Amino acid sequence: MPAARSDWGEMRLTAATVVEVSEPLYSVQRLVLQRLVCECADGQRVAALNYLELGAPVAVGEPVTLNVTALDLQLGTGGVAFVVPKDAPLPSASSGHIIKLRYTPLQRDVLAVEEQSSPHHTKMQQARSLQGVPVVCCNLHSQMPLVAAAARQSAPAASIVYCMTDAAALPLAFSQIAAAARDAGLISATITCGQAIGGDLEAVNLHSGLLAARHVLNADIIIVALGPGIVGTDTPFGHGGIAQAEALNAAAALDGVPIATLRLSFADQRPRHQGLSHHSVSALGRACLAQAILALPADLPPAQHDAIMLTLEDQGLLDKHGLIEVPMPPQPPDLRGVQVTSMGRSQAEDPAFFSAACAAGYLAARFYFERRDA
Repeated sequence: MPAARSDWGEMRLTAATVVEVSEPLYSVQRLVLQRLVCECADGQRVAALNYLELGAPVAVGEPVTLNVTALDLQLGTGGVAFVVPKDAPLPSASSGHIIKLRYTPLQRDVLAVEEQSSPHHTKMQQARSLQGVPVVCCNLHSQMPLVAAAARQSAPAASIVYCMTDAAALPLAFSQIAAAARDAGLISATITCGQAIGGDLEAVNLHSGLLAARHVLNADIIIVALGPGIVGTDTPFGHGGIAQAEALNAAAALDGVPIATLRLSFADQRPRHQGLSHHSVSALGRACLAQAILALPADLPPAQHDAIMLTLEDQGLLDKHGLIEVPMPPQPPDLRGVQVTSMGRSQAEDPAFFSAACAAGYLAARFYFERRDA
């Protein structure tokens, strides 16, 4: 038997008893997110999530097993417990043969948009190009609804599709803001790409997901972002923001218009995220092989604007990419009740972060109109 790896921690499991069950908050396809409060063996109450597509519903008083790894590590976004399924879910009605969460005990079949049994197979066989559709590639999940709200304000009739990558949370149902943005009409549809799961469409990878957004869902604007729970290690490339570079490369390769959100903050106390985050610098620098368009809000205070421009110049990003300073309306876009924070901060606490994401949405709408009117 092989020895345990010293660089692998244990999966931390504990017994618990369900003491409260709320109604499912959101349903995304057949994946329902159910919030629970469980009483652990030591009497501690913790919040837990039970994914009904992966296991059976539970009731008050029922014993369950929880994975509390994220709680023990005191993680932020992912700092909740998860119910370990003990009963099989209902038989799949997907009729598909593509496996997601593959080669794990929770692997399941989905009907991927590309596969032969999909009603969209013929379209996907012929799909080669995004035909100039603007593709906004985000560095953080929380930028996605801001981009969508700005684009929706400028282009109310546009079809806006969100492609979620598998660089962070895998179930789309984990994201309350994605479900809320869909319910509010900020986004028109969702596609989960790679090992991500639970969108209106399932795609084998991001390239196919982008093509499905255009040719199956008739997207006018596409937003690409990883799910909640970005990883950071304070190293140049060991973070989830690198997924932005991969998305920009894919958008350019497929004849889209790649637009990059800038991760800006003048409220973050960590030096590596002050001004232009090092996540943006590494993603837009060596990792991005395509020429992208950087969206910079034109309403930044002069000192902040100058600091961002200096970083962009010093890092060689102005030589590599195009930069458009986007005029901002007097009032921020209507989020239609969607509650968005970044690292726990609101728009009032970190206005540069919110403005930068909105600038990319306004810019995408501009390209949408140019393409439509050409």
